[in-house]
Amino acid sequence: MKQFFKMMFASALGVTIAGGILMLIGFIMMFGIISSVTSPKENAPKSDEKVLVLSLKGRLSEMTVESPFGSLLNQGKSYSIKDVVSAIEIAKDSKQIEGIYLDVAYLSTGTATVDYIRRALIDFKQSGKFVVAYADVFTQNGYYLASVADKVFLNPLGSLDISGFTSYVTFYKGILKKVGVEMLIFKVGTFKGAVEPFLLDKLSDANREQITAYQQGIWKNVVNNIAASRNISSDKINSFADNGLMFAPATKAIEYGLVDELQYREEAVKYVKGLVGADLFKPLKTVDVAKIKGLKKIKPVIKGDHIAVIYAEGEITSSELTSPYGGGNNITEKLVDELIKVKRDDKIKAVVLRVNSPGGSGYVSEQIWKQVNDLKNEKKIVVSMGNVAASGGYYIACAADKIIAEANTLTGSIGVFGMFPNASGLYNMLDLTTDVVKTNKFADFGDPSRQMREDEKALIQNYIENFYDIFLTRCAVGRGKTKEEIDIIAQGRVWTGEKALELGLVDELGDLDRAIKVAAELAGLTNYQIKTVSSSTDPLTEFLKKHIGDAKTSVVRDALGDDYDILNKIRTIKQAIGIQARLPFDIEIL
Repeated sequence: MKQFFKMMFASALGVTIAGGILMLIGFIMMFGIISSVTSPKENAPKSDEKVLVLSLKGRLSEMTVESPFGSLLNQGKSYSIKDVVSAIEIAKDSKQIEGIYLDVAYLSTGTATVDYIRRALIDFKQSGKFVVAYADVFTQNGYYLASVADKVFLNPLGSLDISGFTSYVTFYKGILKKVGVEMLIFKVGTFKGAVEPFLLDKLSDANREQITAYQQGIWKNVVNNIAASRNISSDKINSFADNGLMFAPATKAIEYGLVDELQYREEAVKYVKGLVGADLFKPLKTVDVAKIKGLKKIKPVIKGDHIAVIYAEGEITSSELTSPYGGGNNITEKLVDELIKVKRDDKIKAVVLRVNSPGGSGYVSEQIWKQVNDLKNEKKIVVSMGNVAASGGYYIACAADKIIAEANTLTGSIGVFGMFPNASGLYNMLDLTTDVVKTNKFADFGDPSRQMREDEKALIQNYIENFYDIFLTRCAVGRGKTKEEIDIIAQGRVWTGEKALELGLVDELGDLDRAIKVAAELAGLTNYQIKTVSSSTDPLTEFLKKHIGDAKTSVVRDALGDDYDILNKIRTIKQAIGIQARLPFDIEIL
């Protein structure tokens, strides 16, 4: 009887605690819902808030997860690329907003993203409104964006980092050898550079050739665009870079025509106050990306036809993985489910698939390709490429009706590889021995404690070559070419979007907005509304997963400092055992 009462008391206590937790969650969710309902009125810009402030730092993701109780948790604001572009478009049409104050210190996003935002700012200026930019320190891409401004201010002791692009590749062959591990590499593609860090101690001639080509192509576009915006010669910009003037006194930036004036932030803000007739002795009243939504004109609800915009961002993996390409996102088979749902939705007449991915798992890429191809048979589908849509990222794009890329998108890299560890040296170092009993010849295939036999290597290489042949076939059918024509421009080679257009790998250059217009044209739509599709099935789960993950990442990053990026690369590599269609693990143009 005593045990009975103990159990009853424990059960009652558990129910009470669970009920309390549910009530708390319910309260938080209700608070979030009430806040979201009431926030438009509370956050609607006041009549004297005439300046949109764009404070852009770090990387910008394609899509952000809205927090149902972000204000309660006092979380910082994060904006997607589309959020920023939409804010600029709203500000252009608003009679209230007179200009934009641009703060782009330490912006490190890709050049294709910068191009998208740059065009929106150039379009904004055509309305007769001003753009003013300020920074204590301009990063290269930060300045690339700021160069469109009517006035560019720099801190008198600040710096302007225009030094050219460089690509870093870390090689692991030496350190793996020290611990007795050899990576067995199987690949197809002369230019498939993703495997080189495990085979070599420096770049191959072919890989150096391709990196040089796309790096110089992107740099030429950036320089020419800055020159056009600042009304100076391209030679002057290259001279600034070649003379190492990023560390020169800030007056050099003025001498070269890259900056208009050296001012402290307070003086730059005072200049903006003068443009809008604000009181010079009171704080400047501004709106941000979140608040400017209150200025958006309410359009009549369009019934009927929809265009779905689906985001495919990050590594292509069979499991959740933090990715440097996707701001913490990744592409899994959840995307397959969303494509199936969109195919079955009769209201959706066309689809835009926004791809920002270096690739990854060949198996998952094939699953997604299948659904894109099936969807194409029933509805029009257009791919919009972001900073990178290469290897597996191109695999999932090639079946679309049209492919639209930015000039500086990295794409192509049509090739396949597989990696398998041979740790027999490590076993010997540790005096570990193994013994095997098996029923068939290949039953112990993949055993890392021994050298791989030649017949096993032949099996894998044949499998890789078959996979590459399938990749070529997918691209050939999708692009209306022969496999031989695709093979010539494939071989794992990376191209810029500009060069991919010449080669027929993409159809035109443009951004996400252009892709939506093309999808509407292909589907014969004139009146339609955009439906944004997330691969998350539960917004609350997605939110919790993202922000708990952000918290864990923050703790680990603080503890490891600069070593965090190395750890993240190792984690990515661990996920990549098997057949891969992806760019190098640490490719980054800086």
